[in-house]
Amino acid sequence: MDRVQNAFEVVERVKFVRPEYEKVSSADVPLPIGYFQTISQPTTVRLMLDWLDLDIKQKVLDVGSGSGWSTALLAYIVGDEGYVYGVEIVPELVEFGRKNIHRAGITNATIFQAGKKYGLQEYAPFDRILVSATAKEIPNDLKSQLKIGGKMVIPIGEDILELTRERRNKWHIIKHEGFLFVPLKKL
Repeated sequence: MDRVQNAFEVVERVKFVRPEYEKVSSADVPLPIGYFQTISQPTTVRLMLDWLDLDIKQKVLDVGSGSGWSTALLAYIVGDEGYVYGVEIVPELVEFGRKNIHRAGITNATIFQAGKKYGLQEYAPFDRILVSATAKEIPNDLKSQLKIGGKMVIPIGEDILELTRERRNKWHIIKHEGFLFVPLKKL
């Protein structure tokens, strides 16, 4: 069994939703987590994690960590020798996500309050970057934080892009059409 599939079995979505949505947490739909944000549809998250092509021991940036579910899934996949840095703009969701990953026993991840720039430059470069909110264009702040040979999966408009950084200013891009996300924001 692959690590992504295994992560979905071990890191249960029900532990990352609001109590009023626990009974429908297994539905393959996005669910509200408050503050006009959602926990993404499991099928979409699975696709994004597959496209991210994760490996153990990697350092990952999770932009738009929300309830902490994606952060926890990433942390499971990269294993104890890897580390995940989650970033969230809504202070209440930063706390919600932190509590959820702590309660799930995740020790190789931290969720930070988002700042005026996208990502966490002070912890860069990252092997992988997952973005769970849509942008109008690929933020240069995030592109600069990805290692050569690293990969970013990011919604742009109604598409999800897979970007592999081949050299400093050379990118290989694959586009997947037909997805909806909440907008990407910074303070």
